[in-house]
Amino acid sequence: MASAEKQTIKPLPNGPYLCTNLSVLVSYADGTQHEVSGNVALCRCGGSKNKPFCDGTHKTNGFASDKDPDRVADKRESFAGDGIVVHDNRGLCAHAGRCSLEAVFRPGKEPFVDAKGASKEEIIDTIKQCPSGALSYSIDGVEQTERGGDPQIGIAPNGPYVCTGGVKLEGVELPEGATLDHMALCRCGASTNKPFCSGAHWDVQFDEQAGE
Repeated sequence: MASAEKQTIKPLPNGPYLCTNLSVLVSYADGTQHEVSGNVALCRCGGSKNKPFCDGTHKTNGFASDKDPDRVADKRESFAGDGIVVHDNRGLCAHAGRCSLEAVFRPGKEPFVDAKGASKEEIIDTIKQCPSGALSYSIDGVEQTERGGDPQIGIAPNGPYVCTGGVKLEGVELPEGATLDHMALCRCGASTNKPFCSGAHWDVQFDEQAGE
């Protein structure tokens, strides 16, 4: 595979993601998966008839790549627990539902995080499931964000592109605390925090098979 310096994603204004020298894991309705390597243009308007690849529909469906000014604020908060500090940026959350440790991560409550609600080990195991980078943690003052692996793009069913392995994102200002090691990028076209997923695919009932 090409050097990591050349493995990039470039979101084009009001257009697709241009991916260079990356492996894209394409899943199909029958459960099979196919790896596409090299340079590809991935749809992010949600309207392509050839998902996940761009077919130019963004030019006719009114897709805009701007962030919503009323989106959840880009604000990172830290919460001290027993031997661990949990970092959380609600503005980066993709609402994947992986933070299921309810004693610590509490939907509908303030603050969202109770870092003393479970053991350090339980919290770490849960945070490692977060695809967006909204959640991270520090031990002894050192933040742990790297998960390793080769740069690649996976595709969540009816959800975002899940990027791992340190894919470089060109021309994008990262939210507070975000990491390139793992991130979730919008492909439904409706995110309030483009190019990052905001969970809007749930609201618009995004169907990756639509139009095919």
